[in-house]
Amino acid sequence: MLRFLSILALCVGVSATQAQEFGLGRAALPEELAAWDTDIRPDGQGLPVGSGNALDGEEIFADKCAACHGDFGEGVDRWPALAGGQGSLSDERPLKTLGSFWPYLSTSWDYIYRAMPYDDAATLEVDETYAIVAYLLYLNDLVDEDDFTLSDENLADIALPNAPSFRMDDRPETEYRDFRKACMANCKDRVEITVHVTGADVTPSDRDE
Repeated sequence: MLRFLSILALCVGVSATQAQEFGLGRAALPEELAAWDTDIRPDGQGLPVGSGNALDGEEIFADKCAACHGDFGEGVDRWPALAGGQGSLSDERPLKTLGSFWPYLSTSWDYIYRAMPYDDAATLEVDETYAIVAYLLYLNDLVDEDDFTLSDENLADIALPNAPSFRMDDRPETEYRDFRKACMANCKDRVEITVHVTGADVTPSDRDE
């Protein structure tokens, strides 16, 4: 999102210059830029002020979420379950929930607020979203109290069980430099296809080389 905003800011700068030269467009207003700046970071930055408790979240969830996800987050038909899955990540079909997989609670808050309910996206109020996420925490046994209150002040303090399994992508420092090294000794004269993937039509034939 930050990269997008940087590109957007660059475009705004270009538009301002064009407006002076060609009389086209205008610079974006601060409130217009703010409307795009809706991402929520793991440290809680970007969260709107608000709160909601799990008891209220249960009612909201039943009204706006349960048709697809079940009253207790168990999932309906092919719609995903939102609770359980602890210890399933090594299974052939792991169940990925707040309690089993996701590292940051901000991911759930952000997605629910912007994309849910499925048939009426982006209609949830801020406090409703906090309440729903609080209820999901309760369903996954991540909070003990059924009236637990989640807010912009404590969301970043909630540690999800699988967070330690995630790490920053260090490939640019540990691997990419090796990929870019040119062959200096015992190099192959030419690259040859040694194995063909059959039935998928993804390996070029010799006549395509």
